[in-house]
Amino acid sequence: MKTGTHPTAATHAHRTVLTSAPQDAPVDRATAAARRVVDAMLRTDRGNANLDRVAEGLDSIADHLEEHAPAVAERLIDMWNGEGVTRHDPVTGPENAIAPPLILEGLEDGSVQGTVTLTLPYQGPPGCVHGGVSALILDHVLGVANAWGGKSGMTANLVTNYHRPTPLFEPLVVTGRLVSVDGRKIRTVGSIATTDGQLCVSVEGLFVDRTVPRPR
Repeated sequence: MKTGTHPTAATHAHRTVLTSAPQDAPVDRATAAARRVVDAMLRTDRGNANLDRVAEGLDSIADHLEEHAPAVAERLIDMWNGEGVTRHDPVTGPENAIAPPLILEGLEDGSVQGTVTLTLPYQGPPGCVHGGVSALILDHVLGVANAWGGKSGMTANLVTNYHRPTPLFEPLVVTGRLVSVDGRKIRTVGSIATTDGQLCVSVEGLFVDRTVPRPR
């Protein structure tokens, strides 16, 4: 993420949207359809859904997309060209079919917050969110919180505490907040909770003020 390109609490209004908004564009519609397919595959009746025909259709679609895919190095340049708000990450990206996707807002107290409902693709224990998915979401949210606080960095350590099972099929409130900066060290906290305030997961993150160069 390029310095100065991301909204911060010091420069932008309360409830500024910090993630790439879905658009009525072909790629967004195609990604939303792919997201439906992933979810539907987990819910379908495996004995009566004519999955041979489904496989043929999906293979045909994959063949078509692969025929129009540029080299990976070229695609990476295209992905990272822009103002710094990504559309392709696995948590908030509207162009990524494995993203829920989560929409985050920056609040005037310096924190970021969003609400997301996770379904079967994110399951770990029966009816509950996989712990690795919770960690993935919170790692990303803490990065967005750092940017909202005017900093950016790479994750050095993420201490994750699981307080209770995180339910699927229910709205979940995800938060993050930068708490301190000590030289190159950035410390950030976050959580996932139910809408009635039951804490499910909390994290404490240590980030180092450095970035990976954009592809060129």
